[in-house]
Amino acid sequence: MVQDGRILAPLDVTAFDETAYRELLAGPESTVQELALRLGCGPDRLVRALDRLRARGLVSRLSGRPRRYAAAEPDVALDALIRDQEQDLARLRRAATEMAVLFRRERAGHAGAVEMVTGRDEVARRFMRLQHGVRRDMRMLDRPPYALDTTNPVEPTALQRGVRWRAVYAPESLALPSALDEIHALEALGEQARVAAGIPVKLAIADADAALVSVQLEQAGTEAVLVHPSALLDAFIQFFEFTWERAAPLGGSPESPLAKDDRRLLALLLAGLKDDAIARQLGMSTRTMRRRMKHLLDLLGADNRFQAGVQATRRGWL
Repeated sequence: MVQDGRILAPLDVTAFDETAYRELLAGPESTVQELALRLGCGPDRLVRALDRLRARGLVSRLSGRPRRYAAAEPDVALDALIRDQEQDLARLRRAATEMAVLFRRERAGHAGAVEMVTGRDEVARRFMRLQHGVRRDMRMLDRPPYALDTTNPVEPTALQRGVRWRAVYAPESLALPSALDEIHALEALGEQARVAAGIPVKLAIADADAALVSVQLEQAGTEAVLVHPSALLDAFIQFFEFTWERAAPLGGSPESPLAKDDRRLLALLLAGLKDDAIARQLGMSTRTMRRRMKHLLDLLGADNRFQAGVQATRRGWL
C-alpha cells in the first residue's frame, strides 16, 4: 500500500521511519552515526525513529559497542504487522455491526438524527440529492452489489465544481468488468481513489452534513439509513477516515516508464486482486497476465508483490 510515496503508511510507519528502514534494508549493519550520515539527519531524530522501528519488530539492535542496527527480514516482520492490522479491521467490523444494532435499537428515540429510506428508487433519489448538495468534501465507501448498472452521472459535475471526492473501493468492485477504466476516467477528473479489503458497508458522506449508509447488502439499494448531524454521523466520518488511511492508492504515475497496462497491472497486484480478476480487467487471458506479471517483477528486480511495491515506489512509478 502506498500513501504519499510510502508503502508502509497503512502499517502506521511514518515517512522518516520508513526511509530509515529502507536504508538499513539496502545497506550493511550500521551505527547511528553511520546511518545519520547517509540519511543527512541528526542522530537524536534517528535514535527515536530506530526505537519506534524496534518496537514494531522492523529493526534489531545488535550487541557490542558502538551499538549497531540491522533491518529485520521483511517477509517475517511485515507479516506480523499485517496480521495485527487484520485483527484491527476485524474489531472494526465488529464495531460497525454493534453500531448498526445500537442504531436499530435506539432509532425510535432519535428520529431527528436518522431517517430510514426504503425502496430502490427512493434510495437512488436520496443518493443523488446527497451528491447534488455536497459543497466541499464527498467521501465514499464503494462495494457491490449495485442497484443500477449505469455510472454515476453526478460525480463529474461535482468534480468540476471543485469538490474533493475521495472513494475507497472494495477489491470486489475492481473485479467487475470495465470498473478500472471507469475509475481511471474519474481520477482524470480529480477523484482520489483507493482500495481496501473488508469494507462492511456502502457509505456516502456529504461534507459533515449527512451520510447515506446501506443497511442490507444482499438486496442492492433497497434499504438505507440517512444520518443527519449527530454522534452517529461523527462515528461514520471517523470510520471512513480510518479506512482511507489504511487503503492503497489505485493509480500509477503518468511519468512512469511502464506501459499503461503494466501500470494498471501493478496497481491491481498491490490491491490484492486474484489473477483471474486482474486478467479480466486488462482484457487478456490469465496465462498472458501471469507472463506479463513475471516480466514486471523481473523488471523491478522483485521476487513477490510486496517487493514489487517497494521497488516501484522507490523509482516513483506509483
